[in-house]
Amino acid sequence: MSPAEEERSLPLPERWPRASKFALSACAAAVAELVTFPLDLTKTRLQIQGEAAVRRDGAAAGQAVPYRGMLRTAAGIAQEEGVRKLWQGATPAVYRHIVYTGVRMVTYEQLRDSVLGRVEGESFPLWKAVVGGMSAGAIGQFFASPADLVKVQMQMEGRRKLEGKPLRFRGVHHAFLKILSEGGVRGLWAGWVPNVQRAALVNMGDLTTYDSVKHFLLLNTALVDNSVTHSVSSACSGLVAAVLGTPADVVKTRIMNQPRDKQGRGLLYKSSMDCLIQTVQGEGFMSLYKGFIPTWMRMAPWSLVFWLTYEQIRRMCGVSSF
Repeated sequence: MSPAEEERSLPLPERWPRASKFALSACAAAVAELVTFPLDLTKTRLQIQGEAAVRRDGAAAGQAVPYRGMLRTAAGIAQEEGVRKLWQGATPAVYRHIVYTGVRMVTYEQLRDSVLGRVEGESFPLWKAVVGGMSAGAIGQFFASPADLVKVQMQMEGRRKLEGKPLRFRGVHHAFLKILSEGGVRGLWAGWVPNVQRAALVNMGDLTTYDSVKHFLLLNTALVDNSVTHSVSSACSGLVAAVLGTPADVVKTRIMNQPRDKQGRGLLYKSSMDCLIQTVQGEGFMSLYKGFIPTWMRMAPWSLVFWLTYEQIRRMCGVSSF
């Protein structure tokens, strides 16, 4: 058998390992995103509530929204806008995760195994896992930032309708085209800096924690590579990711949701640092953790669903465990 014929006879995961891992991680991420999306919508609404810059500039004069907690916000969306609105923005969110998760997972494994030199069966230095996780998250989020921008803006359409404001978008593709026509290609990457910063922090919590905890348990306890180990590792990763990522997530959401002039420049914040300073000065430090509970409550089941699904479909498709 010639080398070409031998290569064609190999299973797909062995012929195209990176493409296969990209597809498998994208499928697992889509499942996790749809299951936990209502919590993401609730988190986004909470992060916008009481925005000091909006109050100062009078952008919402006469349209004050009473503060609500997580449960009241979710119940209010269902009662005032309809249960289906809890999944408003789910389509661009899934698009975003196909790109974001696919890129970050493939990048992390490539960095971990080929660049940072992890050896199977040996402990992996934490600092190397941190470098790999933050780099992979930043790269993945940069490519996925346009879809994330559309998701955030579409999540706020229900509130605009209740406030008597005209809806900005008719659907996902209209949102992409409108943002592109108003701000150009650069407009699609509005807020990408805090977005990438958040993704780096979240993946330091998610990828780094999951990988480190899982292999620590396998090397130092009687646990084996099964669903129990995956569940414990994903629970740890979800909590750490929420603690590290929520402040950057608040800044990212506000930067992306702010009104813009004809040149695509933000009217409320000059930069992510300006947004951070205004938020802390106007609302206090703990305002950076607005939406922390739904963020954590989403990240915990998201991590659980994603990692269990991802590890299982890798095994089913003949790909080695993460």
